[in-house]
Amino acid sequence: MSNHTLTGEQFAQMVLLGANHLSNQSQMIDSLNVFPVPDGDTGTNMNLTMTSGASEVEKVTSDHIGEVANSLAKGLLMGARGNSGVILSQLFRGFSKSVKEKETLTVKDLADALESGVETAYKAVMKPVEGTLLTVAKDAANQAKNIANDDQDLVEFFTAVLDEAKASLERTPELLPVLKEVGVVDSGGQGLVTVYEGFLASLKGEEVPETQSHPSLDDMVSAEHHKMHQDFMETEDIEFGYCTEFMVKFEEDKLQNNPFDEDAYRHELSEYGDSLLVVADDEVVKVHIHAEHPGEVMNLAQKYGSLINIKIENMREQHTSIVGEQPKEQKNSPKQPLAVVTVGMGQGIKEMFESLGATVVIEGGQTMNPSTQDIATAVEQANAEKVLVLPNNKNIVMAAEQVNELVESEVHVVPTKTVPQGMSAMLALNLEATIDDNVTSMSEAMQHVKTGQLTYAVRDTQIDGREIQEGNFMGIIDGSISAVNRDKLEAIFELLNNLINDEEDEIVTILQGEEGTDEEVQRMEEYIEEHFEEIEVEVHKGQQPIYSYILSVE
Repeated sequence: MSNHTLTGEQFAQMVLLGANHLSNQSQMIDSLNVFPVPDGDTGTNMNLTMTSGASEVEKVTSDHIGEVANSLAKGLLMGARGNSGVILSQLFRGFSKSVKEKETLTVKDLADALESGVETAYKAVMKPVEGTLLTVAKDAANQAKNIANDDQDLVEFFTAVLDEAKASLERTPELLPVLKEVGVVDSGGQGLVTVYEGFLASLKGEEVPETQSHPSLDDMVSAEHHKMHQDFMETEDIEFGYCTEFMVKFEEDKLQNNPFDEDAYRHELSEYGDSLLVVADDEVVKVHIHAEHPGEVMNLAQKYGSLINIKIENMREQHTSIVGEQPKEQKNSPKQPLAVVTVGMGQGIKEMFESLGATVVIEGGQTMNPSTQDIATAVEQANAEKVLVLPNNKNIVMAAEQVNELVESEVHVVPTKTVPQGMSAMLALNLEATIDDNVTSMSEAMQHVKTGQLTYAVRDTQIDGREIQEGNFMGIIDGSISAVNRDKLEAIFELLNNLINDEEDEIVTILQGEEGTDEEVQRMEEYIEEHFEEIEVEVHKGQQPIYSYILSVE
């Protein structure tokens, strides 16, 4: 292998190690998120996006770097979650286009590809903000262009690129004041640096250190479960029919005869199925696998201890219930002219959107941003010529805007950033109007609603001039923290005072979440009646997680 030329095989290994390093660091990257709300954010989204890209790269047998890069771009697009995931996918989409015809890359080719990636990513963002992932990518690419020459050693070249990416990351708080106030670097930029660290380690033939524990099995299963391609396969095509999850509680006497080796055990289980996840600590090992014979898998596990928390689901039955009630008929049935796909978390919110005319409601939101592929699957399910997509979360809008590349239907995004905005937009839907007129009227309608949300802080921080302690209740109005209090009701009252502030305000709608109580709702209604005489109150059981209450004022 030349030290001056990058092959497809080398690039594939770079991608796999970059993805692995990002996976190991994802919790640390999540902790850099400016808002201390309990959601899986930048690290989680970038990790799931990169994992999807790496999965496609693993399927490539060619050593042609253009083909490897194309598979990476395809996988990243399908798995893109959240703004950070979409930007990451766009960086490598531009990279891929630049190297499409190339079998190997010189150092100059690599620099051109990094620059092309930055250009594509900036075009994908409506209002690019400096001090973010985009800035780190741009500064690294500029350094690459400035130093590239074909006599240069690849390791030396990429070391300099990574050094500039790290330096740019350290500068992000100077460009984005909120980062400086909170005392962190940009989380998306940290994610890109982490990927590049994996790239360089691969070029050097080194491993990257695992400086954090693996995410929990539950997180990984819920994030990347077997729903990615359900609408594009037949039930009979499922090779391994049982989603099998269990834990083994280690027993000393069994371990003496069968010492436990996590890597060896993972390799042994891989013969029995796919979608394998194994996470172990000193006391238990957790397993998730799609297997055809779950009994054999559990027999294998019992040599290390006793089985606990067993869950086995027949995926063929699940698949039929999810997509099989009408798949073949739907494939041949005429498409309706217009449909709406929207995102919502909580059974009550789902039912409300359906009652307002939504065709398909994707379960998602703060805790799990649906990927571009998830949204595309829902669009296919909607079976319409034209589809309106309401993301209802600012971190899902960009992923929704990529969907047109994956589906035949004409897709338009109404950029709703909250559930109340989505509901207000749905009330303006007119199935007799053109899709462009609907986009206009629904976009206008969403502007007339104010959104308040009550949640809790997951760590100590200082933001917007406020000292926030872990466990404090926080009221958030359209993205800004407006109330902080140890007492939940006091936080709610402060949030209401800040939310109801216009003479034209007429109605407050309360969506009660999983952590809200009827008693608290009654106190809220009494408070509004006492302090805001002219305001009407509506209450609905949203059953949403994370946010005890979502409030809308119109």
